[in-house]
Amino acid sequence: MNSGNAAIETDMLRVRRVEIRVYRAPIDTPVTTSFGVMRDRPSVLLRLEDEDGAHGWGEVWCNFPDCGAEHRAGLLRTVFAPLLLEREFRGPSEAVAELTRATHTLMLQTAEYGPIQQCLAGVDDALWDLAARKADLPLHRLLGGKGEGVVPAYASGINPAGCLETVEACREAGYRAFKLKVGFGRDRDLANVRMISESLRPGERFMLDANQAWDLDTAGAMLRELAAFPVDWIEEPLRCDRPIEEWRRLAETSPIPLAAGENIRALGEFRAAFGHLAFVQPDACKWGGVSGCLEAARAALEAGRVYCPHYLGGGVGLLTSAHLLAAAGGPGLLEIDVNPNPLREGLAAPHPRLDEGVFTLPGGPGLGVEPDDAAVAEFLRSSYVRG
Repeated sequence: MNSGNAAIETDMLRVRRVEIRVYRAPIDTPVTTSFGVMRDRPSVLLRLEDEDGAHGWGEVWCNFPDCGAEHRAGLLRTVFAPLLLEREFRGPSEAVAELTRATHTLMLQTAEYGPIQQCLAGVDDALWDLAARKADLPLHRLLGGKGEGVVPAYASGINPAGCLETVEACREAGYRAFKLKVGFGRDRDLANVRMISESLRPGERFMLDANQAWDLDTAGAMLRELAAFPVDWIEEPLRCDRPIEEWRRLAETSPIPLAAGENIRALGEFRAAFGHLAFVQPDACKWGGVSGCLEAARAALEAGRVYCPHYLGGGVGLLTSAHLLAAAGGPGLLEIDVNPNPLREGLAAPHPRLDEGVFTLPGGPGLGVEPDDAAVAEFLRSSYVRG
């Protein structure tokens, strides 16, 4: 997983303190997908500190099921904290490679492939933030980025109910690209897509996310109808575990480019998907962390695909995704969930601005942000410190 980052030099890392926090922020309007509903906004944060007092933050994907945050925090506390403490590693990629080997049999025994890889991703992210802070560089610079830390972004997580009003509010907030959730029935999907399409202004972009809602026949039929509208991509039109032949058949006949990647969990699987995906979307809090996702992103760009990091969670993960996109380069867009979530801004302060569809990264070392503890104190459900 880490071969693509072997040239990135970092100091030796020795973790002496592990902190794990679980947050839950209540929301008035649930976030709806074709497979489930989020009735609050959870976040699991991991803070790692080395023997010099330097620290780094990582976030672990935990949106589903409802107990996901507490479960991932338990894995971090009982499995990963003991493996991290008082060990010395030659950088984040080596650390996570060793932790991956140490937990591989456990993963097989428990079949907890997703949760364990999500915890590994959060560890990797926190170690890269720590390494960049020690190097006194923004993370995207440490990772080899050449730009100024400015990335285009799009409004994501737009629910089917009230979608036109949401797009209008996002436009006022500075967004110039929008992604609507579909997979709620043909008539409802087409009506929503038509409304938003008719509202688009010159230069604005429009994407769709089916969240694995359709089978091959349904996807083919829907995409033929959706082709009448100005749609840049359709995300996860099929279940992620469908045979690759189905994905390829759909790509060959689809008038709309396909996008996916949040549920792909290996570099080899990403490479195999380049044959049918135009837009590649690894999630750095769900698989691979910075190490794996940067390698997947660069492989995608080399293959002529567009890298667009997937993300739907709190502020630490969002900033990690933004730094990855700035480091990898290319024409991709940063996904920003626009549903109400105080953990987005509260866990990443000072939160960067969005202006005319552009997200500007902070200029400080590492991620360039810190949780605003006072702002999110009411949402803290549990914390654990060891070391």
